[in-house]
Amino acid sequence: MAADGLVRQQLVHRLYVDHQGWLNGWLRRQLGCSQRAADLAQDTFVRVLSKDQGLDAIREPRAYLHIVARGLLINHWRRRQIEQAYLDAVALQPEAVAPSPESQALVVETLLQVDAMLSRLPEKVRRAFLLSQLHGLTYAAIALEVGVSERMVKKYMAQAMLHCLTLIEDDA
Repeated sequence: MAADGLVRQQLVHRLYVDHQGWLNGWLRRQLGCSQRAADLAQDTFVRVLSKDQGLDAIREPRAYLHIVARGLLINHWRRRQIEQAYLDAVALQPEAVAPSPESQALVVETLLQVDAMLSRLPEKVRRAFLLSQLHGLTYAAIALEVGVSERMVKKYMAQAMLHCLTLIEDDA
Protein backbone atom coordinates (compact mmCIF):
# COMPACT_ATOMS: atom_id res chain seq x y z
CA MET A 1 0.00 0.00 0.00
CA ALA A 2 2.82 2.41 0.89
CA ALA A 3 4.52 1.66 -2.43
CA ASP A 4 1.32 2.60 -4.32
CA GLY A 5 1.18 5.88 -2.43
CA LEU A 6 4.81 6.63 -3.27
CA VAL A 7 4.26 5.87 -6.96
CA ARG A 8 1.18 8.12 -7.04
CA GLN A 9 3.08 10.90 -5.29
CA GLN A 10 5.86 10.64 -7.88
CA LEU A 11 3.35 10.71 -10.75
CA VAL A 12 1.67 13.79 -9.28
CA HIS A 13 5.00 15.51 -8.81
CA ARG A 14 6.09 14.72 -12.40
CA LEU A 15 2.75 15.87 -13.86
CA TYR A 16 2.92 19.13 -11.96
CA VAL A 17 6.60 19.85 -12.61
CA ASP A 18 6.38 18.99 -16.30
CA HIS A 19 3.18 20.84 -17.14
CA GLN A 20 2.31 23.50 -14.56
CA GLY A 21 4.31 26.24 -16.30
CA TRP A 22 2.79 25.47 -19.69
CA LEU A 23 -0.74 25.34 -18.26
CA ASN A 24 -0.28 28.56 -16.33
CA GLY A 25 1.01 30.31 -19.47
CA TRP A 26 -1.90 29.09 -21.57
CA LEU A 27 -4.41 30.23 -18.96
CA ARG A 28 -2.65 33.59 -18.60
CA ARG A 29 -3.02 34.15 -22.36
CA GLN A 30 -6.71 33.25 -22.17
CA LEU A 31 -7.48 35.40 -19.14
CA GLY A 32 -5.00 38.25 -19.36
CA CYS A 33 -4.48 37.97 -15.60
CA SER A 34 -1.66 36.03 -13.97
CA GLN A 35 -3.44 35.70 -10.60
CA ARG A 36 -6.61 34.22 -12.10
CA ALA A 37 -4.48 32.00 -14.33
CA ALA A 38 -2.59 30.68 -11.30
CA ASP A 39 -5.87 30.01 -9.48
CA LEU A 40 -7.37 28.13 -12.44
CA ALA A 41 -4.15 26.18 -13.00
CA GLN A 42 -4.25 25.10 -9.36
CA ASP A 43 -7.94 24.21 -9.68
CA THR A 44 -7.11 22.14 -12.77
CA PHE A 45 -4.56 20.07 -10.90
CA VAL A 46 -6.91 19.65 -7.95
CA ARG A 47 -9.64 18.45 -10.33
CA VAL A 48 -7.26 16.00 -12.02
CA LEU A 49 -6.07 14.65 -8.67
CA SER A 50 -9.60 14.26 -7.33
CA LYS A 51 -10.62 11.97 -10.20
CA ASP A 52 -10.49 8.24 -9.66
CA GLN A 53 -8.60 7.78 -12.92
CA GLY A 54 -5.04 6.61 -12.40
CA LEU A 55 -2.49 9.24 -13.35
CA ASP A 56 -0.44 6.61 -15.17
CA ALA A 57 -3.39 6.13 -17.57
CA ILE A 58 -3.04 9.70 -18.90
CA ARG A 59 -1.23 9.30 -22.23
CA GLU A 60 -1.34 12.94 -23.38
CA PRO A 61 -1.00 15.03 -20.22
CA ARG A 62 -1.15 18.44 -21.91
CA ALA A 63 -4.23 17.53 -23.92
CA TYR A 64 -5.87 16.16 -20.79
CA LEU A 65 -4.95 19.21 -18.70
CA HIS A 66 -6.14 21.46 -21.53
CA ILE A 67 -9.57 19.80 -21.56
CA VAL A 68 -9.96 20.06 -17.79
CA ALA A 69 -8.69 23.66 -17.70
CA ARG A 70 -10.91 24.66 -20.63
CA GLY A 71 -13.98 23.42 -18.76
CA LEU A 72 -12.96 25.42 -15.71
CA LEU A 73 -12.29 28.45 -17.90
CA ILE A 74 -15.74 28.21 -19.49
CA ASN A 75 -17.28 27.97 -16.02
CA HIS A 76 -15.24 31.02 -14.95
CA TRP A 77 -16.41 33.10 -17.93
CA ARG A 78 -20.01 32.00 -17.49
CA ARG A 79 -19.89 32.90 -13.81
CA ARG A 80 -18.46 36.34 -14.62
CA GLN A 81 -21.14 36.89 -17.28
CA ILE A 82 -23.96 36.04 -14.87
CA GLU A 83 -22.43 38.08 -12.08
CA GLN A 84 -21.94 41.10 -14.35
CA ALA A 85 -25.51 40.92 -15.65
CA TYR A 86 -26.80 40.92 -12.08
CA LEU A 87 -24.51 43.77 -11.02
CA ASP A 88 -25.64 45.79 -14.05
CA ALA A 89 -29.27 45.24 -13.01
CA VAL A 90 -28.46 46.27 -9.41
CA ALA A 91 -26.72 49.42 -10.65
CA LEU A 92 -29.99 50.52 -12.26
CA GLN A 93 -31.77 50.43 -8.90
CA PRO A 94 -31.96 53.49 -6.67
CA GLU A 95 -29.21 53.42 -4.05
CA ALA A 96 -31.77 53.29 -1.24
CA VAL A 97 -33.03 49.87 -2.38
CA ALA A 98 -29.68 48.41 -3.42
CA PRO A 99 -29.02 45.05 -1.76
CA SER A 100 -26.14 44.63 0.66
CA PRO A 101 -22.93 43.01 -0.59
CA GLU A 102 -23.88 39.86 1.34
CA SER A 103 -27.30 39.75 -0.34
CA GLN A 104 -25.68 40.34 -3.71
CA ALA A 105 -23.32 37.41 -3.14
CA LEU A 106 -26.25 35.15 -2.20
CA VAL A 107 -28.24 36.19 -5.25
CA VAL A 108 -25.27 35.60 -7.57
CA GLU A 109 -24.73 32.14 -6.02
CA THR A 110 -28.43 31.34 -6.50
CA LEU A 111 -28.34 32.57 -10.10
CA LEU A 112 -25.35 30.33 -10.76
CA GLN A 113 -27.23 27.34 -9.32
CA VAL A 114 -30.29 28.10 -11.46
CA ASP A 115 -28.05 28.49 -14.52
CA ALA A 116 -26.40 25.13 -13.81
CA MET A 117 -29.81 23.52 -13.39
CA LEU A 118 -31.12 24.97 -16.65
CA SER A 119 -27.95 24.14 -18.58
CA ARG A 120 -28.68 20.43 -18.05
CA LEU A 121 -31.92 20.72 -20.02
CA PRO A 122 -32.10 20.14 -23.78
CA GLU A 123 -31.99 23.43 -25.72
CA LYS A 124 -35.65 23.53 -26.81
CA VAL A 125 -36.88 22.57 -23.34
CA ARG A 126 -34.74 25.28 -21.72
CA ARG A 127 -35.85 27.86 -24.27
CA ALA A 128 -39.55 27.05 -23.81
CA PHE A 129 -39.18 27.18 -20.02
CA LEU A 130 -37.40 30.55 -20.09
CA LEU A 131 -39.90 32.03 -22.55
CA SER A 132 -42.69 30.99 -20.23
CA GLN A 133 -41.15 31.90 -16.89
CA LEU A 134 -39.15 35.02 -17.76
CA HIS A 135 -41.11 36.49 -20.64
CA GLY A 136 -44.59 35.29 -19.69
CA LEU A 137 -45.40 33.98 -23.14
CA THR A 138 -48.38 31.71 -23.64
CA TYR A 139 -47.81 28.14 -24.78
CA ALA A 140 -49.18 29.09 -28.22
CA ALA A 141 -46.66 31.95 -28.52
CA ILE A 142 -43.85 29.70 -27.31
CA ALA A 143 -44.82 27.08 -29.90
CA LEU A 144 -44.49 29.67 -32.67
CA GLU A 145 -41.17 30.97 -31.27
CA VAL A 146 -39.59 27.53 -30.81
CA GLY A 147 -41.12 26.01 -33.94
CA VAL A 148 -43.02 23.14 -32.34
CA SER A 149 -46.63 22.31 -31.56
CA GLU A 150 -48.40 23.65 -28.50
CA ARG A 151 -48.68 20.07 -27.26
CA MET A 152 -44.89 19.74 -27.49
CA VAL A 153 -44.49 22.95 -25.46
CA LYS A 154 -46.65 21.36 -22.74
CA LYS A 155 -44.34 18.33 -22.76
CA TYR A 156 -41.27 20.59 -22.61
CA MET A 157 -42.70 22.47 -19.65
CA ALA A 158 -43.52 19.25 -17.83
CA GLN A 159 -40.00 18.00 -18.51
CA ALA A 160 -38.46 21.23 -17.21
CA MET A 161 -40.63 21.27 -14.09
CA LEU A 162 -39.85 17.63 -13.32
CA HIS A 163 -36.13 18.33 -13.81
CA CYS A 164 -36.24 21.27 -11.40
CA LEU A 165 -38.22 19.34 -8.80
CA THR A 166 -35.89 16.35 -9.02
CA LEU A 167 -32.85 18.56 -8.45
CA ILE A 168 -34.52 20.31 -5.51
CA GLU A 169 -35.38 16.96 -3.92
CA ASP A 170 -31.81 15.72 -4.46
CA ASP A 171 -30.47 18.77 -2.61
CA ALA A 172 -32.87 18.32 0.32
